[in-house]
Formats: sequence, C-alpha cells, structure tokens
Amino acid sequence: MDDIKAIDSQYVMHTYARFDLLIESGKGAVCRDDKGKEYIDFTSGIGVNCLGWCDDDWAAAVAKQAATLSHTSNLFYTRPCALLARKLCERTGYAKVFFGNSGAEANEGAIKLARKYSFDKYGEGRSKVVTLVNSFHGRTISTLSATGQDGYHKWFFPFTGGFAYVAAGDLDALERELDDACALIVEFVQGEGGVVALDRDFAIKAYEMCKSRDVLFIADEVQTGMGRTGALLASELYGVKPDVTTLAKGLGGGLPIGAVLADKAVADTLGAGMHGSTFGGNPVVAAGANVVMDKLTDELLADVRRKGDLIRARLDGADGVASVSGLGMMVGILPTHKKAADIAREAIAGGLLVLTAKDRVRLLPPLTIDDDTLAAGMDILIRILRG
Repeated sequence: MDDIKAIDSQYVMHTYARFDLLIESGKGAVCRDDKGKEYIDFTSGIGVNCLGWCDDDWAAAVAKQAATLSHTSNLFYTRPCALLARKLCERTGYAKVFFGNSGAEANEGAIKLARKYSFDKYGEGRSKVVTLVNSFHGRTISTLSATGQDGYHKWFFPFTGGFAYVAAGDLDALERELDDACALIVEFVQGEGGVVALDRDFAIKAYEMCKSRDVLFIADEVQTGMGRTGALLASELYGVKPDVTTLAKGLGGGLPIGAVLADKAVADTLGAGMHGSTFGGNPVVAAGANVVMDKLTDELLADVRRKGDLIRARLDGADGVASVSGLGMMVGILPTHKKAADIAREAIAGGLLVLTAKDRVRLLPPLTIDDDTLAAGMDILIRILRG
C-alpha cells in the first residue's frame, strides 16, 4: 500500500482526493484490499459497475473479444458495435446512436447535434443551450460551461459561451431563456448536485415548452440511465421522450463508453466528417455493453425498484438521517450531525464503500447486489449514521 501510494503521488497528477484504500480485487458487490480485508460496495465505481465487480458473463465476453478483435477504428464495420446500436435503439425507441468514450463526450456530442440541427433549420442566432442550476454535465471546457454550478466556473477561463442557467421549477425564467435557444439539457436526478430528483410537473411542462418551440429536449442520463432508477431510462418514470438522451457509466459495465441516442427527427443531423471518436464503439467495450443490455431485463429492473424501496425503508426515520433523496438505487442521505465526507471515511473502516455528493452521502450499489449483502451494508451505514 505504501509503495503504491508513493508511486501514485510521484507520477500521477493530483486531481483526485483518494480514500486511503488500495483495492486489489472484487467480485459481485464485494471487493478486497491489499491485505485481504473485504468491503461491501455501495459505489459501483460511481455508477459504472452496474452488474457488480467482474460479472462472469461480462468478463468472458470482454476477454473473448479482446483475443479476437480489439480495435479497428470507425472506418470499418464491427459486429459488437452494430449489435449494441440495435439493442439500444430497439429498447429505447430511438432511431440512431453515436458512440464515444465518456459522459462528457456524449454531452459534447449532444450539444453539437443540437446546434447543427438549429442552424440547419433556422440559421445563425439560435445556438444557446439552457441547463439547470445545480447541474453537472462533465469536465471538458464546454461541458463545464454547461454545468450550472459556480464552483466549477473557475481557473479555466475563457469558458465556452452560449450557455444559460435556470433554476429547476422556474418556468417563467425558462420561457425567457428558450426564446433564442436550441436545446435544454436536464438531469432527472442531479447526481453530483446532491442526488436531487427533478420535480415531475416541472419536467413535463419544460418538455412541452421545448416541443412547442422546436427546442431540443436533451436528457443527460449518464448516471440515471441503464436501470439505475428502476427503469432503463429515467425519462420513462417522468412520462416524456427526450429528443436526445446521453448515456455512459453503467452502459459499459466497467469499461469506458458514452452514447448519444437521437430521435428520428434529429438522427441524421450530423453527417460524415462532422463528428467522430477514435475509440467510439470499440469492439471490446461494445462486447461488454452488449452483456449489460442483455442482463437489464424487466425482472432485474423490477428488482432494482424493490431494492431501492428496501434501502429507503431502512433509512426512513433512522437516527442520524435528516432526509433521503433520489430514485431507485440512486440514493442521497442528508445526515443530521455528521459530515458526509466523515461518514465515507468511517464506512471504509467499517468495511463499506459509499460516495458523497455535496453535503449528502450518495449510494449507488450494484444493481445485482443480493439482499443479504445489501442488508449487511445497510447495517454498517446505519450504525455510522447513528453514532
């Protein structure tokens, strides 16, 4: 552990405040450190390992593909990429998909698509992208600019122009900003913003306002997508069909991927040479994502909703819990008398991994976690919250 920390400190840029833990292996919802101590995982690698650590079918598909065809570039067709595109479009009802490497890249692609769509139909002067206050859309210069949190708008000047921010629930302000906009981007649950679910009535009215103005309604489902909320896409729970949806995290099941799903009206907006990604749709990554798609059955999604209810039942009224937020197995906990960061450190000492989001403890357990492991992890967490 000390040797690895020293190497990391010397050679890796210090952009992460790491926990004092060296993870060596993992299986299902449990991982082990360099000394063999076990930890129950309520993080999923920030929502990535939706099937848990090293799912057998996922690992076999990735290994087989890596030994068969690892990379070609997008100048050629590959079977895993084409099959993944079909599965995604057929399951979600979208017409076409663009593959990239991350959530930020997916959101960049969605922004480009929206601006090109508006330019083609209306010409210049209609390029503004509206996002919500407290949102988070990525760490590239443009997706930082799209992020509606002042804390991220530092140091990296000049930021990309053409973005405006509206408080969730403020329909009057939204109406004003949409006048010269090409798109509105929303997260149905603001993950980095504190696990705050969007009000359903506001979401529906915002969607209707966009549709009446031919402003693209873009759903950033980088964290909420792929079953995390108990539906394949969180938009299903809100009863709306965004023009564009972005995905990442859980889609790859442990490998980097991003996706831009586009409805029929906008799917052909970007032509050859207008956008691209060297590694987008990589065969190895797509092979893993195909396993994720196959395993996200209606039965598993129903089980996600059930386990989300179990988590909330344990937290509701528990000592040390002021409130609980989120949807499905995306849970935020506002503690009454401890800081979220302190709880996360105490949890590691107790054999549990949790996340934080602003002043909240954030839980993103693997969607496949079994009831006994979930209950054991909740026992540890409630004990720490209470203490």
